[in-house]
Amino acid sequence: MTDVARRTFGRRVALDRDGVAAHTGAARSTVNHWHLHRHRTGFPDGFTDASGTEWFWLDEVTAFHAAHRVAKLAELTEIDRSGDPNELVGSGTAAKILRYSSYRNLPDGLLSQPDEIEILSDGRKRRRWYRRTVWAVADARTGRQSTGRTPGSTTGPRKPHPYADDPRLAAALRLLDAARAESRDNRGLGVELAAQLGITTRTAQRLLAVAGTSEVRKPDRVIRAPHGER
Repeated sequence: MTDVARRTFGRRVALDRDGVAAHTGAARSTVNHWHLHRHRTGFPDGFTDASGTEWFWLDEVTAFHAAHRVAKLAELTEIDRSGDPNELVGSGTAAKILRYSSYRNLPDGLLSQPDEIEILSDGRKRRRWYRRTVWAVADARTGRQSTGRTPGSTTGPRKPHPYADDPRLAAALRLLDAARAESRDNRGLGVELAAQLGITTRTAQRLLAVAGTSEVRKPDRVIRAPHGER
Protein backbone atom coordinates (compact mmCIF):
# COMPACT_ATOMS: atom_id res chain seq x y z
CA MET A 1 0.00 0.00 0.00
CA THR A 2 1.38 3.42 -0.92
CA ASP A 3 1.45 6.45 1.39
CA VAL A 4 -1.22 8.28 -0.61
CA ALA A 5 -3.66 5.36 -0.16
CA ARG A 6 -3.83 5.84 3.62
CA ARG A 7 -4.11 8.83 5.89
CA THR A 8 -4.70 9.37 9.59
CA PHE A 9 -7.28 11.89 10.73
CA GLY A 10 -6.79 12.40 14.42
CA ARG A 11 -6.27 8.83 15.57
CA ARG A 12 -8.50 7.24 12.94
CA VAL A 13 -7.13 5.76 9.71
CA ALA A 14 -8.82 6.34 6.36
CA LEU A 15 -8.21 4.93 2.88
CA ASP A 16 -8.74 6.34 -0.58
CA ARG A 17 -10.18 4.07 -3.29
CA ASP A 18 -6.79 2.65 -4.20
CA GLY A 19 -6.27 1.95 -0.52
CA VAL A 20 -9.62 0.17 -0.30
CA ALA A 21 -8.65 -1.98 -3.29
CA ALA A 22 -5.29 -2.87 -1.72
CA HIS A 23 -6.83 -3.56 1.69
CA THR A 24 -9.60 -5.82 0.38
CA GLY A 25 -7.71 -7.40 -2.51
CA ALA A 26 -10.46 -6.31 -4.89
CA ALA A 27 -10.02 -4.67 -8.28
CA ARG A 28 -10.42 -0.90 -8.47
CA SER A 29 -13.49 -1.43 -10.69
CA THR A 30 -15.00 -3.63 -7.97
CA VAL A 31 -14.50 -0.89 -5.38
CA ASN A 32 -16.22 1.53 -7.75
CA HIS A 33 -19.10 -0.94 -8.10
CA TRP A 34 -19.42 -1.34 -4.34
CA HIS A 35 -19.50 2.42 -3.90
CA LEU A 36 -21.88 3.15 -6.77
CA HIS A 37 -24.37 0.59 -5.44
CA ARG A 38 -23.68 1.16 -1.74
CA HIS A 39 -27.40 1.35 -0.99
CA ARG A 40 -27.47 -2.33 -1.91
CA THR A 41 -23.92 -3.51 -1.12
CA GLY A 42 -23.66 -1.78 2.25
CA PHE A 43 -20.36 -0.12 1.34
CA PRO A 44 -19.65 2.76 3.77
CA ASP A 45 -20.12 6.38 2.81
CA GLY A 46 -16.96 8.36 2.22
CA PHE A 47 -15.93 11.89 3.08
CA THR A 48 -13.65 14.48 1.53
CA ASP A 49 -10.77 16.42 3.05
CA ALA A 50 -9.96 20.09 2.46
CA SER A 51 -8.34 19.28 -0.88
CA GLY A 52 -11.41 17.42 -2.11
CA THR A 53 -9.80 13.96 -1.86
CA GLU A 54 -12.27 11.21 -1.07
CA TRP A 55 -11.62 8.91 1.93
CA PHE A 56 -13.23 5.93 3.66
CA TRP A 57 -12.69 4.93 7.28
CA LEU A 58 -10.51 1.84 7.50
CA ASP A 59 -12.53 0.22 10.29
CA GLU A 60 -15.77 0.64 8.33
CA VAL A 61 -14.21 -0.80 5.18
CA THR A 62 -12.88 -3.77 7.17
CA ALA A 63 -16.30 -4.43 8.68
CA PHE A 64 -17.98 -4.13 5.28
CA HIS A 65 -15.54 -6.53 3.60
CA ALA A 66 -15.87 -9.12 6.36
CA ALA A 67 -19.67 -9.06 6.03
CA HIS A 68 -19.40 -9.12 2.24
CA ARG A 69 -17.23 -12.24 2.27
CA VAL A 70 -19.51 -14.02 4.73
CA ALA A 71 -22.51 -13.25 2.51
CA LYS A 72 -20.74 -14.43 -0.65
CA LEU A 73 -19.54 -17.65 0.95
CA ALA A 74 -23.06 -18.30 2.26
CA GLU A 75 -24.37 -18.00 -1.29
CA LEU A 76 -21.83 -20.55 -2.50
CA THR A 77 -23.01 -23.16 0.00
CA GLU A 78 -26.57 -23.09 -1.33
CA ILE A 79 -25.93 -25.16 -4.45
CA ASP A 80 -28.02 -28.22 -5.17
CA ARG A 81 -26.00 -31.34 -4.30
CA SER A 82 -28.73 -33.86 -5.01
CA GLY A 83 -28.59 -36.41 -7.80
CA ASP A 84 -26.07 -38.84 -9.25
CA PRO A 85 -22.61 -37.22 -9.38
CA ASN A 86 -21.88 -39.05 -12.63
CA GLU A 87 -25.03 -37.85 -14.41
CA LEU A 88 -24.39 -35.59 -17.40
CA VAL A 89 -26.45 -32.39 -17.32
CA GLY A 90 -26.97 -29.55 -19.75
CA SER A 91 -26.52 -25.82 -19.21
CA GLY A 92 -30.06 -25.32 -17.90
CA THR A 93 -29.69 -27.94 -15.19
CA ALA A 94 -26.17 -26.72 -14.37
CA ALA A 95 -27.60 -23.25 -13.79
CA LYS A 96 -30.24 -24.69 -11.46
CA ILE A 97 -27.57 -26.61 -9.52
CA LEU A 98 -25.67 -23.34 -9.01
CA ARG A 99 -28.93 -21.53 -8.14
CA TYR A 100 -28.65 -19.20 -11.13
CA SER A 101 -31.77 -17.84 -12.76
CA SER A 102 -30.47 -18.48 -16.28
CA TYR A 103 -27.87 -20.57 -18.08
CA ARG A 104 -26.51 -17.25 -19.39
CA ASN A 105 -25.09 -16.65 -15.89
CA LEU A 106 -22.91 -19.77 -15.91
CA PRO A 107 -19.32 -18.91 -14.92
CA ASP A 108 -16.57 -18.98 -17.53
CA GLY A 109 -14.74 -21.53 -15.40
CA LEU A 110 -17.51 -24.02 -16.09
CA LEU A 111 -18.19 -23.10 -19.71
CA SER A 112 -14.53 -23.56 -20.58
CA GLN A 113 -14.32 -27.14 -19.28
CA PRO A 114 -17.27 -29.24 -20.48
CA ASP A 115 -17.09 -32.99 -19.96
CA GLU A 116 -18.87 -33.55 -23.26
CA ILE A 117 -19.54 -31.45 -26.33
CA GLU A 118 -22.30 -32.46 -28.71
CA ILE A 119 -22.21 -31.06 -32.24
CA LEU A 120 -25.78 -30.49 -33.40
CA SER A 121 -26.88 -30.83 -37.01
CA ASP A 122 -26.77 -27.06 -37.52
CA GLY A 123 -23.19 -26.85 -36.22
CA ARG A 124 -24.05 -25.46 -32.81
CA LYS A 125 -22.36 -26.92 -29.76
CA ARG A 126 -24.19 -28.30 -26.78
CA ARG A 127 -22.11 -28.60 -23.62
CA ARG A 128 -22.71 -31.11 -20.84
CA TRP A 129 -21.09 -31.63 -17.47
CA TYR A 130 -21.13 -34.32 -14.82
CA ARG A 131 -22.90 -33.11 -11.71
CA ARG A 132 -19.65 -33.66 -9.82
CA THR A 133 -17.89 -31.27 -12.21
CA VAL A 134 -20.46 -28.55 -11.49
CA TRP A 135 -20.04 -29.17 -7.76
CA ALA A 136 -16.24 -29.01 -8.03
CA VAL A 137 -16.38 -25.69 -9.90
CA ALA A 138 -18.72 -24.31 -7.24
CA ASP A 139 -16.44 -25.52 -4.45
CA ALA A 140 -13.42 -23.92 -6.10
CA ARG A 141 -14.97 -20.47 -6.01
CA THR A 142 -13.73 -18.20 -3.25
CA GLY A 143 -16.42 -15.51 -3.27
CA ARG A 144 -13.77 -12.85 -3.84
CA GLN A 145 -14.97 -11.73 -7.28
CA SER A 146 -17.75 -9.17 -7.34
CA THR A 147 -20.35 -8.61 -10.02
CA GLY A 148 -18.54 -5.34 -10.57
CA ARG A 149 -15.72 -7.12 -12.38
CA THR A 150 -16.20 -8.23 -15.95
CA PRO A 151 -15.37 -11.96 -16.27
CA GLY A 152 -11.94 -12.42 -17.84
CA SER A 153 -10.93 -8.79 -17.22
CA THR A 154 -8.43 -9.49 -14.45
CA THR A 155 -4.78 -9.14 -15.36
CA GLY A 156 -3.20 -10.79 -12.33
CA PRO A 157 -2.20 -14.44 -12.07
CA ARG A 158 -5.02 -16.96 -11.94
CA LYS A 159 -5.71 -18.58 -8.61
CA PRO A 160 -4.61 -22.22 -8.81
CA HIS A 161 -7.24 -24.87 -8.41
CA PRO A 162 -7.68 -26.15 -4.81
CA TYR A 163 -5.69 -29.36 -5.45
CA ALA A 164 -2.85 -27.76 -7.44
CA ASP A 165 -0.11 -29.10 -5.17
CA ASP A 166 -1.91 -32.20 -3.91
CA PRO A 167 0.17 -35.36 -4.56
CA ARG A 168 -3.06 -37.39 -4.63
CA LEU A 169 -3.90 -35.73 -7.95
CA ALA A 170 -1.39 -38.03 -9.69
CA ALA A 171 -3.34 -41.09 -8.52
CA ALA A 172 -6.55 -39.56 -9.83
CA LEU A 173 -4.92 -38.94 -13.22
CA ARG A 174 -3.63 -42.51 -13.42
CA LEU A 175 -7.06 -43.89 -12.59
CA LEU A 176 -8.72 -41.75 -15.26
CA ASP A 177 -6.11 -42.83 -17.82
CA ALA A 178 -6.66 -46.48 -16.97
CA ALA A 179 -10.42 -46.15 -17.27
CA ARG A 180 -10.07 -44.39 -20.61
CA ALA A 181 -7.67 -47.05 -21.93
CA GLU A 182 -10.17 -49.76 -20.97
CA SER A 183 -13.07 -47.80 -22.49
CA ARG A 184 -14.72 -47.61 -19.08
CA ASP A 185 -16.90 -44.73 -18.00
CA ASN A 186 -16.20 -42.89 -14.77
CA ARG A 187 -18.86 -44.57 -12.69
CA GLY A 188 -17.42 -45.99 -9.50
CA LEU A 189 -14.03 -44.31 -9.89
CA GLY A 190 -14.64 -42.15 -6.83
CA VAL A 191 -15.15 -45.23 -4.67
CA GLU A 192 -12.09 -46.90 -6.20
CA LEU A 193 -9.86 -43.88 -5.66
CA ALA A 194 -11.15 -43.43 -2.12
CA ALA A 195 -10.19 -47.03 -1.34
CA GLN A 196 -6.74 -46.58 -2.87
CA LEU A 197 -5.91 -43.41 -0.95
CA GLY A 198 -7.88 -44.00 2.25
CA ILE A 199 -9.94 -40.84 1.81
CA THR A 200 -13.64 -40.08 1.67
CA THR A 201 -15.54 -40.70 -1.54
CA ARG A 202 -16.47 -37.01 -1.70
CA THR A 203 -12.81 -35.95 -1.65
CA ALA A 204 -11.97 -38.60 -4.23
CA GLN A 205 -14.71 -37.30 -6.54
CA ARG A 206 -13.35 -33.77 -6.25
CA LEU A 207 -9.84 -34.96 -7.09
CA LEU A 208 -11.17 -36.78 -10.14
CA ALA A 209 -13.15 -33.72 -11.21
CA VAL A 210 -10.04 -31.52 -11.02
CA ALA A 211 -7.87 -34.13 -12.75
CA GLY A 212 -10.30 -34.49 -15.62
CA THR A 213 -11.65 -31.00 -16.14
CA SER A 214 -9.30 -28.33 -14.83
CA GLU A 215 -6.19 -26.79 -16.32
CA VAL A 216 -4.36 -30.00 -15.36
CA ARG A 217 -5.93 -31.63 -18.39
CA LYS A 218 -9.21 -31.17 -20.24
CA PRO A 219 -10.10 -34.38 -22.14
CA ASP A 220 -13.24 -33.08 -23.82
CA ARG A 221 -15.22 -35.65 -25.74
CA VAL A 222 -16.90 -34.57 -28.95
CA ILE A 223 -19.86 -36.55 -30.30
CA ARG A 224 -22.15 -35.78 -33.17
CA ALA A 225 -25.89 -35.93 -32.88
CA PRO A 226 -27.92 -37.73 -35.53
CA HIS A 227 -29.35 -35.43 -38.16
CA GLY A 228 -32.29 -33.45 -36.83
CA GLU A 229 -31.79 -34.51 -33.21
CA ARG A 230 -31.82 -31.84 -30.48
